[in-house]
Amino acid sequence: MVLALPGAAAADTPSPYAFADRAVLVEGAKSSTGSTRLSPGSTYKSSLARGGKVYYQLQLDARETVYVSATAVPGPDSRVVYGDGVEVSLQDANGNNCNSSDARFGTSQSPRPITAWAVRETGPAGNRCKAAGTYYVVVERNTRPGSSTETWDTELRVVSEPGVAKSASTTPPDTWNSASPTPPAGERRERRGGTGFNDARALRTGVWGDRIEPGQTLYYRVPVDWGQQISASAELGSASGGGDEYIPAALVMSLSNPVRARVDEADTAYDGKQKTTALDPGAPVAYENRYSPIDGVTGTRVAGWYYLAVHLAPKVAEQFGEGPLDLTLRVSVDGTAKEGPAYVGAARPADQFSVTGQDEDAAERGETAAGGDSGEGGSGDGDGGRDSGAMKVVAAGGFGAGTLLLMILGVWALVGRRRAA
Repeated sequence: MVLALPGAAAADTPSPYAFADRAVLVEGAKSSTGSTRLSPGSTYKSSLARGGKVYYQLQLDARETVYVSATAVPGPDSRVVYGDGVEVSLQDANGNNCNSSDARFGTSQSPRPITAWAVRETGPAGNRCKAAGTYYVVVERNTRPGSSTETWDTELRVVSEPGVAKSASTTPPDTWNSASPTPPAGERRERRGGTGFNDARALRTGVWGDRIEPGQTLYYRVPVDWGQQISASAELGSASGGGDEYIPAALVMSLSNPVRARVDEADTAYDGKQKTTALDPGAPVAYENRYSPIDGVTGTRVAGWYYLAVHLAPKVAEQFGEGPLDLTLRVSVDGTAKEGPAYVGAARPADQFSVTGQDEDAAERGETAAGGDSGEGGSGDGDGGRDSGAMKVVAAGGFGAGTLLLMILGVWALVGRRRAA
């Protein structure tokens, strides 16, 4: 008898995305009936076939706002076309759609991790889905003719936000300082990015340097407290040689909030000369932002770690070589931190919607989300967080193989005892 664990066949192929070390392996159901139950505060690893739709289950009370994100990870050699993507919906037991969003590949048509999310809200903005009971997470893969047929790995994350002690404001901001800030200047410090939300490198206000390879996506995280405003730009250095083709959407940068909901995205073409792309100035983080009809404002609804993802299209290698190019990030966090809403109860995971002194220290030292070192310069650890992330994958693979072996031996022993009886 041979037992297979999800993802075991791909254990020898390094993933372009660093999945959570403790992610629980689950299989999406083809129907809501019999779907696997997910729990707030947990992270899961699953998969999604081409054109597929899968269901997961949630048991929710009447007090908590719950966010579910799904990060789809095409393989580095996958073929994606304009409009391919993933959609996440939260539905109640009657099939009513509580909320949904999608994430799609644009003009770059470059395989990279993309994240969609959905929320079940209990505040005054929600006109349904407030009752306690069973809810369903629906993850669907949108495909277009010409895309690859292979299955994508997915990472699901469920986060619970407690209710507030007193009625918070439901009036979103009309105006804020939307002028493009002056990018920070000064000495560039090296900070090597991670390859996912789970090993993202911490940054604070400043100028940060890295190297990015064609086809690679690097992740960074920045603590942004209530009342603060984040801005960021990414500059791709010039190439030393190669062709002169104009590559559209060669460098893509996105900003996601603490529940992995996309706040903004920007891109720039590349022709071998240095190029910069910048995010639009967002609204300062405030609880009432969730009631805004503007996506970019709605995304800045909670304090915590905000994530920057920077992707370089693989087509760059065809014209300018496969070697890495210099990447410069200019990050600013403006504004004085304010008191947040008076939550009743704790978030799951804990401290999800706040910025602590430890978070500030982690940003100063440049720790990864997994607690790694700064990844600054030097030859001591090579690729910094990216090497340590690879070791974690190897370790996780070894643990999985050992567990699988024990399971097989246990089944053989049980079969032997039954035959003997």
